[in-house]
Amino acid sequence: MLTYFVGPDKEHAETSMLALHLLQSALVHVNTLLVQQVLAEPAWAKKLSDEDRRGLTALFWSNVNPYGTFRLDMDKRLDLGLPTTVSRPRTSAASA
Repeated sequence: MLTYFVGPDKEHAETSMLALHLLQSALVHVNTLLVQQVLAEPAWAKKLSDEDRRGLTALFWSNVNPYGTFRLDMDKRLDLGLPTTVSRPRTSAASA
């Protein structure tokens, strides 16, 4: 994938690139901790062969949701800060 860094000068482009590199490094660190936590459990450690262990990598993205989590409950109404009861029925401007 080709990525273009925009900015008024070379320093802005370099800062953008370094920020993305820092984000990738943080992701690899968290993923490494997750893999280590799983491998610390004897049940999982016994299931992996040497070939499986060689195939482990911290460069996976399945645990990342860049857009956040949106839970939708169709049984509830959204709380929009509006009054729950209407004091009088609505009328159109033509009938008023």
